[in-house]
Amino acid sequence: MKIYVSKINESWIVDRFRDEWIKNNSQINTPFAFKADVIWLIAPWVWRNISKKNLTNKKVVCTIHHLEDGDFENDKREEFFERDKYVDVYHVISKKTKNELEQYTKKPITYIPFWSNNKIFYEIKNKKKLRKELNISENAFVIGSFQRDTEGKDLKSPKLIKGPDRLLEIFEHYNKTKNELLIVLSGKRRQYITSELVKRNINYKYFEMVDFQKLNQLYNCLDLYIVASRIEGGPQAIVECAMTKTPLISTDVGIASEILSKKSIFDMQNFISAEPDIDTSFKNAVKYNIPNGFKEFIYLFENLI
Repeated sequence: MKIYVSKINESWIVDRFRDEWIKNNSQINTPFAFKADVIWLIAPWVWRNISKKNLTNKKVVCTIHHLEDGDFENDKREEFFERDKYVDVYHVISKKTKNELEQYTKKPITYIPFWSNNKIFYEIKNKKKLRKELNISENAFVIGSFQRDTEGKDLKSPKLIKGPDRLLEIFEHYNKTKNELLIVLSGKRRQYITSELVKRNINYKYFEMVDFQKLNQLYNCLDLYIVASRIEGGPQAIVECAMTKTPLISTDVGIASEILSKKSIFDMQNFISAEPDIDTSFKNAVKYNIPNGFKEFIYLFENLI
């Protein structure tokens, strides 16, 4: 059995998943679509980069990360149904996306969360030393957010599906209730949040682009991580918080209900009462560690041939 995983090159988390798959499954991976038994469209929009001959002659697995309201309007609707002709099985990373996708296709849909990498994301015990290295006060209450929040078209407009407006509302609450609040940000396209934090006189540190070692350190220095999104496929931050034992609360998006305790999931009416549950999230995420996290994917591919 040989698997070809579609190329992305968008500096997106799925690029990392592709690299990890290839590195850890070299015996069944091939860099050539024509040599593959299964073509894995790990990002659905790259399907046009693969010849129709290969898409027709091979088994095709297509990953759908999440669905938005506009995904089935006009040209996007036509694009979906044209690609759907070549897909044998869809792969989704959350049950929510599975339920949504079932409305648009009769093809089989398999739910498998992406794997977690505990060589990258793990708990660091000495928080005091870590904060000193990061120049963060030991007394600060530190909240993290490492997801982009700005639209790419102008770097000013908030990407509302990521919930940056909601984050700001929660930040303002904690700014009133904590003596020394610090917001730690990372990732690209944070212009909306940073400009709003300045307006509201809320302290923050911005580590724009960091390597995995630094990102793991940032998770480990937090008192709380918040996912306030309206729509998500993952987000992978939920798994990364679980692996680093970072306290986390989240809206009920993507895989949140499959990883987190019910008491850690909030809406904007009850975020004040949401409580992190590190033990539950770690227990639910650790089973997807490499290499165990690959097993269900391999089983899916084997049963297609």
